[in-house]
Amino acid sequence: MIKGLAHICFTVKNLEETIRFYCGILGMKEAFDYVNEDGRKFGVYIHAGNRNFLEIFERPHDAAAQHQSYQHFSMEVENIQEMVNKLNSAGIKTTEIGRGKDRSWGLKFSDPDGNTVELQEYTDESKQVIWLKTLEGKKTSL
Repeated sequence: MIKGLAHICFTVKNLEETIRFYCGILGMKEAFDYVNEDGRKFGVYIHAGNRNFLEIFERPHDAAAQHQSYQHFSMEVENIQEMVNKLNSAGIKTTEIGRGKDRSWGLKFSDPDGNTVELQEYTDESKQVIWLKTLEGKKTSL
């Protein structure tokens, strides 16, 4: 049985810049490092809340393909307006906060490597919250 999403892995061009972004700006915490035989840090696990992590490795890579299967990843936040203010004060442009068909507040922006990140603030009317409250987890339509 699946217990949850363990981690999402990204290859980044600049490890320290990525750590500053996810930990410094978004407020996540470094969990542990990957260090090679020469003692050089080449990766990091970043705690994304609960039992969830981002796994980050520094390696050269190409820009994201225009029609790749990856669209974005989303993280739940407590106060979306507070996060927008934090992102904007760090010079990061976001989309406007909007309410999706899932009835959650959300917005998107790009990380230093151009990966699209979404933040969502669930409401009592959010389809996710309604589903989680059901005992059987019955599928709902958007």
